[in-house]
Amino acid sequence: MNTITIDNASAVKGLSFRHFAGESDYPKMVKVIEASADADKIERADTVEDVAHTYSHLTNCDPYQDMIFAEVNGEVIGYARGWWQDEPNGPLIYGLIGFLAPAWRRKGIGSRMLQWVEDRLREIASSHASEREKCFQTFAEEAQVGMSAMLEKSGYQPVRYFYTMLRPSMDNIPDFPLPHGLEVRPVLPEQYRAIWDADMEAFQDHWGFSAPTEEDYQSWLTGNTFQPHLWKIAWDVATDQVAGQVKTFIRVEENKKFERKRGYTEFISVRRPWRKKGLARALIVQSLLAQKEAGMTESALGVDTENLSGATHVYEDCGFQVVKRNTVYRKSF
Repeated sequence: MNTITIDNASAVKGLSFRHFAGESDYPKMVKVIEASADADKIERADTVEDVAHTYSHLTNCDPYQDMIFAEVNGEVIGYARGWWQDEPNGPLIYGLIGFLAPAWRRKGIGSRMLQWVEDRLREIASSHASEREKCFQTFAEEAQVGMSAMLEKSGYQPVRYFYTMLRPSMDNIPDFPLPHGLEVRPVLPEQYRAIWDADMEAFQDHWGFSAPTEEDYQSWLTGNTFQPHLWKIAWDVATDQVAGQVKTFIRVEENKKFERKRGYTEFISVRRPWRKKGLARALIVQSLLAQKEAGMTESALGVDTENLSGATHVYEDCGFQVVKRNTVYRKSF
C-alpha cells in the first residue's frame, strides 16, 4: 500500500501522507523545491532532469522505502528522504533532507515528516554495528530560520558551520604562480578516474568524509557540474601525478533564473605532498580567469569554517568574501 498512516498528524483538512511513486513524482518534487527555495531565499534552479539524475544514482537509499510525501487534497506540498553513510573517522551518519511549501509551514507537517524519516532510519540502523556511534544529520542554510527552529526543538544541535563565499566581480584577479615542477594540462577522458581518485584522497582527512562508491563516480561523470573544459588540474611533471585541482562549473539555468553570470570555483583540493606551496591559490586564479573568459562576472564557493588547511584565508586572498553561514545539525540516537 502506498499510503503512510501517521498517528496524531496535523489537523489540516485533506492532509495525507504516502510513499514515493516513481518518476511521476519528479515534476511535483521540483515544484516543491522551487517554492521552498524561493521562500527561504535560497538561490537554486532545479529541473526534472536534475532530480532524475540524482535519484538514478542514490547510495544507501531506497526511495520507495525511505521517502515520505505530504499531500493536501492530492497535491504534493512537501517530501522528505533519509539515507545513511559511514564516516571512517566518525560515527555512522543517518542523513535527512526535506522540503515543504511555505503555505503549509508551521502546521506540524514538517515535524511529522521528520519523525517518520527518523523512525525509518532507526529501523535501518538496527541492522548496523551496535557498538558504533550513530547520529542523524541534516543541513540548514542561514535564512532557513523556521527549519533551524524545528530541528533544535526536535533535539538537533549545530555541530559544524560552512560559509558561502562570493567574489562579486572578476576585476583585479591576483597573480599567484604555479609552484615549480607543476603544470596545468587540458583534461582528457582517460584522466577522469585519476582526477577523481586524487580528489577523494585529498579529502580523506577532512571532516565528514565518507568513502565514495562506484555509483558516486558514475553520478559525477554524468552530472551537470561535470564541465572538464573549465577545470584546472595541476600535474607533477616528474611523477605524472595529479597534485591539485579546481573543478569549476557554471549553472546555466540558475544564471538565467537570477539574471546573473556566476561561475562556481569548487571541488578545490591539493594532495598532501604538494600542500603549503601556494598551489591552491594558483589554481583558483586560473579558474577565475577561465570563468571570466567564459563571460562570468562573479564566482562563488562553499567552505568548511574549520577546514584543516585554513582554506577560508586562501579564498579571501583570491578575492572571495563571506556572504552566508550555513549549519550542519546532528542528533545522537
